[in-house]
Amino acid sequence: MKKTDWKKLLLCLAIPLAVGGLSALVSGGMDSYGALRQPPLSPPGWVFPIVWSILYLLMGYASYRVVTGGASRQEKNTALVLYGIQLALNFLWSPVFFGLRWFLVAFFILIAMWAVIYRSIKAFALTDEIAGDLLIPYILWVTFAGYLNFGVYFLNR
Repeated sequence: MKKTDWKKLLLCLAIPLAVGGLSALVSGGMDSYGALRQPPLSPPGWVFPIVWSILYLLMGYASYRVVTGGASRQEKNTALVLYGIQLALNFLWSPVFFGLRWFLVAFFILIAMWAVIYRSIKAFALTDEIAGDLLIPYILWVTFAGYLNFGVYFLNR
C-alpha cells in the first residue's frame, strides 16, 4: 500500500473546491434560480451546493490518484490538461448562467464540458482505473445539469 502524500492530496482536493467556490462568488450565487421557470425533476436549490461539493471532492481525489500514480509523465500530463480544461469550463458556466443569464450559451458550455469530462474519464482511467471511475458521477450530474439548463432556457426565453 502506497503512503499518502497529504500535501498533494489536500492541494488536489482544494483546487476543484476553490474553482467551484470562486465561480459561485463571481456569478453571484444561485439566488435567482428559484425565480426561474424550471423543467420537471428540478431539485430544490439547496441540493446543488451539496452535490457539487461531493463532486469536487471526487474530482480532487481522482486527480490526486493521477498525480501520484505510476503512469507515464505523458499520460499524466494528458489527463491533467483535460482536467484543467474541464475545470475552466466548469468555472465559466456559473457566471454565464447565473450572472449573465445567457442560458443557451451556458448550455453550449455544458456540452463542451461534457465532451471534455468524457475524454478526462478515459485519460484518467489510463493512468488509474479508480481515478476514471471517480469522474463518472460528475459526467452523470453534468448530463442532468444539461437537461435542467436547456429546460430553463426553453421555459424562460
